[in-house]
Amino acid sequence: MNSKVKKICLAGILIALAVTSSTFYIPIGAAKCFPIQHLINVLTAVLLGPWYGVGVAFCTSIIRVMLGTGTLLAFPGSMFGALLAGLLFLKSKKLVFAFVGELVGTGIIGALAAYPIAVLLMGRQAALFGFIIPFGISSAVGGVVAIIIISIMDRTKVIKVLRKENGI
Repeated sequence: MNSKVKKICLAGILIALAVTSSTFYIPIGAAKCFPIQHLINVLTAVLLGPWYGVGVAFCTSIIRVMLGTGTLLAFPGSMFGALLAGLLFLKSKKLVFAFVGELVGTGIIGALAAYPIAVLLMGRQAALFGFIIPFGISSAVGGVVAIIIISIMDRTKVIKVLRKENGI
């Protein structure tokens, strides 16, 4: 099977996993903190790279918003972290940099990008830096769980096989 088809199939599985587990969230202020999305972001960064990571985050956000299990804050709250995690992992090949990318991309950049969405599109009152703590907590929890899962998968050579099969 073509490696591009395998990547798309794996991306679809990750989207399905993220969407089906989207009933688990931690409400903090106006945000629904969704650590599973951040776990998926780091996993996608390692397995598929930055562009698939953004695609998985975008598709998951759209489906979650349509199903009512997410808000418009899901877009900046996932896509910036997925992109930065993927780019840093691509350049370094170190898991810790995927985690840092997720934490900075979601916890800082995504949190700041969420402010105008909350105020202008959702009509909510929010402080400019008000999403940094909830987004940071969510991405830290999801990132730590991702590191644990990926480390276990790495010891059993699953990551190596998946990356090789996907041409990464």
